[in-house]
Amino acid sequence: MTNFWLSLQVFLAHYRQAPLQAGAISIGIILAVMLLTGVRATNENAIQSYSSATELLSQQAKWNIIPSLGKKHLDESIYFDLRAAGFNHSLPVIEGVATSADGKRWRVQGSDLIAALTSLSVSSDTSKASDSNNDEKKQTALLSTSIPLGEILSGASIVMMSQSMAEQFGEKAEFSLSGVELKIVALDDNTNLGSSILMDISLAQKILKQRGQLSYVAMFSDVSMQKSQIEGLLNQRGNLIESDNGDSLTALTESFHLNLTAMSLLAFVVGLFIAYNGVRYSLLKRQRLLTQLQQLGIDKVALMSALFTELLILVVLGSVAGFILGLQLSHWLQPMVSVTLEQLYGAKILPGNWQWSWFFQALGLTLFAAVAACGSLLLQLIHQPLSGNANHFTQISSTAKTQKYQLIVALVLAAIACVLIPLSQDYRYSMALMGLVIIAIPLALPWSLSMMVTLLLKLLSQLQRKIRFKGLLHYQVAETKELVAPLSLAMMAMLLALTANISMNTLVGSFESTLKVWLESRLHAELYIRPASDQMLEVEAFLAERNDVDAIYKQWYLKSQLQKLPINLVSRDETSLRETTVLKSSLDDLWPELMAGRQLMISEPLAIKLNIKLGDNLTLEAIPNRQFTVGGVFYDYGNPYGEILISPTLWQRLGLPNTPLSLAIGTSGSTDKLKQALQDKFSLPDAMIYSQAKIKQQAIIMFKKTFSITQVLNTLTLLVAAIGLFSACFMLTQARMAPMARLYTLGVNRTQLTQMVFTQMAIIVLFTCLIALPTGAILGYLLIHKITLQAFGWSIAMEWDWLAYGQVVALALTASLLAVALPLYRQTRNPLISSLQSEVL
Repeated sequence: MTNFWLSLQVFLAHYRQAPLQAGAISIGIILAVMLLTGVRATNENAIQSYSSATELLSQQAKWNIIPSLGKKHLDESIYFDLRAAGFNHSLPVIEGVATSADGKRWRVQGSDLIAALTSLSVSSDTSKASDSNNDEKKQTALLSTSIPLGEILSGASIVMMSQSMAEQFGEKAEFSLSGVELKIVALDDNTNLGSSILMDISLAQKILKQRGQLSYVAMFSDVSMQKSQIEGLLNQRGNLIESDNGDSLTALTESFHLNLTAMSLLAFVVGLFIAYNGVRYSLLKRQRLLTQLQQLGIDKVALMSALFTELLILVVLGSVAGFILGLQLSHWLQPMVSVTLEQLYGAKILPGNWQWSWFFQALGLTLFAAVAACGSLLLQLIHQPLSGNANHFTQISSTAKTQKYQLIVALVLAAIACVLIPLSQDYRYSMALMGLVIIAIPLALPWSLSMMVTLLLKLLSQLQRKIRFKGLLHYQVAETKELVAPLSLAMMAMLLALTANISMNTLVGSFESTLKVWLESRLHAELYIRPASDQMLEVEAFLAERNDVDAIYKQWYLKSQLQKLPINLVSRDETSLRETTVLKSSLDDLWPELMAGRQLMISEPLAIKLNIKLGDNLTLEAIPNRQFTVGGVFYDYGNPYGEILISPTLWQRLGLPNTPLSLAIGTSGSTDKLKQALQDKFSLPDAMIYSQAKIKQQAIIMFKKTFSITQVLNTLTLLVAAIGLFSACFMLTQARMAPMARLYTLGVNRTQLTQMVFTQMAIIVLFTCLIALPTGAILGYLLIHKITLQAFGWSIAMEWDWLAYGQVVALALTASLLAVALPLYRQTRNPLISSLQSEVL
């Protein structure tokens, strides 16, 4: 133990003399754990929100009564019938989207607040002992909140928000929705309102223009024994279903969360590269010290134990700091995720909570990765000859062997991925195989850089016969090959970040271009409206009388299921079907058979998810006892639910809901005037009336948000790699003080030294960028044609964005030049004698 403590004290004293080395290791660990924890917390809070999906005021519904097939709403008389029959633990809910005066859309929920408070009080009294504390906390949170029940009962326009959401309005305690002025009351975040706005049901019905209607009725007691009684009471006016605890929403968003996890793991790997680079440099700088300690009689076990303890201390300290920063990162990322999930999937994301298990898992993963990465280097240093350090030739030979081994492993992993990726039909397996490619790319980098520098050196040798070169130019290129080994880890991290950035830019750019082309084909009218169902006939009659209306296109809509997956059964008028359906593939006789009611069309995402092909036979839940042939597969972007199209004649013949869901209006006049006329006549809110240009604009914005958080993580990964490059350049410049001093004594001035070092770094970074371009294209191809297609069901035409690639390369060069500028400036300003003395220390 004495030798162990003495060795540990010596190592700690080394870091006091060289704090940069400890800083480089700690920064890598901190950044790795921060990004891993931040995304982990964001994902798990979102998934927990699905499973904890509560009704208003933090109550958990066990059963729900939803509209029957073909209807969008329930009649509120159902709720009164339930209360009269003794089912008092029920709550009427209406929800929808309203528009504020500034054009922002808000998610509105209305309920019977008195019934909600009564339900919670009763459930707290009758709960089991194991849940009594939790219920008591909920009730205390409600009773401690000043809900102005008197004002609400008197008809005051009051809305309630979570405290964190109300803070967005500052001191202003009021705003308007659909032209109704509202007063804001803040509730504690424990009520689980998330980003929803709570109000009395009568006020919500007024704002949403759905008087006498409900979205669903939530039931908080277990009514499985009374199921037949309730179904008889409903009399086909609604359906009683058991709560799935968020399972359907979890499955729907699984691919989204998997993408975030993949990006966080990539950033974690980049951070570990940085940490390993710091550990490797620190150990090599102590190579002579380790030999001297062994010569003084300290046994190898004590040395190895001290080195592992040192690594453990650094990992623990870095993990603690990274965990704290990761929670803060999650706090910044969660609003972005909330917006994306709410707009795409209608999910309600609740305020997040952190868990100690995340810290211990991150700590264990980091420690395992650090030990696995550094173990071989530690053993190599411990077993070095006691007579002296390994000579330079031995180090070069060892480096060459390591590079060849890494190349072999990279080729094996790439070969496995090439064979299995074409066979993969699930995005989870495809992502795992793409992970092999991501591992193979940096492993092949050191050998590739060495070969590229060797070729450059040969090219210079051939040109030297024709053009007279200065010896310094030849020397700096030859020395560049020696710099590949110490810079390889930093370059591997940079290559990963550049590759991820290029592939993501390719995906986002290609997606945006494909989406714009699809929207041009999909939108054929100038104005799109969605009035309330009881206004639809009046709106149609009003439009038919106007001279500036050239055509009225209709769309019918019905929620249904196919193989237990939620889908939308849709029909449009024949003109809209032919002009707006962008087919991916179809049978030759699609249109006559579709209009005859024997074939249907299915969206690409649904076809991929259920592995449905052209010519397959389907039976729909909404149309039982009848089979249809899949005659066409059409492109559909951004719709989280699968969609099936049938002909309008079949829709009418089957007696499906006759009232259209929405109308598309072709006009030869001003869309603004027509929009204003509709709003003046029928009080249509902005959320229910769109121009073609507005739809295109909002579609691009919303779908970009699908990838916005991934791009943020991508940028953070590039930043992490830049920090790693800076620390590597700083440490490398310190290690090259003596060689630069010798060049100075041979007549190379400081300006030439500076140009030489900058040129060497530029060569290595440019070669790394040159490798990143094709590897980024490969990953972009896999993301577009495998991952995105299998996870979201979107076919995207791959396009090259050379401007974005040039920006990434310029960013990498700028980061590298800045990384080398500061240490180079410091070292070239040191006295010559101190640099020469460092060679013999």
